[in-house]
Amino acid sequence: MTPQFGLIIVGDEILSGKRADKHLPKVIELLSARGLSLSYAHYVGDDPARLTKTLRDVFASTDIVFSCGGIGATPDDHTRQCAGAALSKPLALHPEAVDLIRERMQDVAREEGKPYEPERADNLHRLNMGKFPEGARIIPNPYNKIAGFTCDGPGGGMVHFVPGFPVMAWPMMEWALEHYCAQWFHHEPHTEHSVVVYGAMESALTPLMVEIENTFPSIKVFSLPSVDHPVHGRHIELGVKGPSNVVPDAWKMLLDVLHTFGAQLGPELVRNR
Repeated sequence: MTPQFGLIIVGDEILSGKRADKHLPKVIELLSARGLSLSYAHYVGDDPARLTKTLRDVFASTDIVFSCGGIGATPDDHTRQCAGAALSKPLALHPEAVDLIRERMQDVAREEGKPYEPERADNLHRLNMGKFPEGARIIPNPYNKIAGFTCDGPGGGMVHFVPGFPVMAWPMMEWALEHYCAQWFHHEPHTEHSVVVYGAMESALTPLMVEIENTFPSIKVFSLPSVDHPVHGRHIELGVKGPSNVVPDAWKMLLDVLHTFGAQLGPELVRNR
């Protein structure tokens, strides 16, 4: 069975509005391109207790989760420590991650025309970014070599930890998808077909929605109400989505019942992927 996919966004700067989250739409895009979908997203500030609880919950599940942010080495970066606490595992220097950090420091020294000083205090501190919960596996960072990491949970799930910076996080998440999740990719075409329904109540349409999903198990029926749309005013966008070869029959059933109701219908919308 395909697991649920989740997203955790870490950082006070997101909750305070100092920065706008860009990860949610990107993760939806990355998953959708592989026939997958996002089931939930959590926004968590830089509070270790709350972050640890959130991670403990997802580790106990069978979900595949991406966690963005807080894996640096400044005092407000708690994600690595919270992951260890959630798994009841100590942090340990990951040899490959440490080698990559040293490579990065040598690259920077070379670019600045300065000697590389491995024992300098700030360079030693940077090695802390290679401390992960025991048993973690690295996620390569093509931008600056400072790796992320993947941890397995006792519930069978998996959490991929990446930085908060999109330029680093997005290729790292894509790498994790390709290396750990390819068995769940669905490449068969999917279609979403909907229609604008005027003057209807969702409660009146619910039995129809349930009947369609019972008749076509691979189909999902959706209802998106609007009360102040600039063009259509008060309406419901009612539709079906699923495998392209099944959608036409489910769509016909939906339309037939709507016509029986005498519903006032507006434009149709079709989306394929």
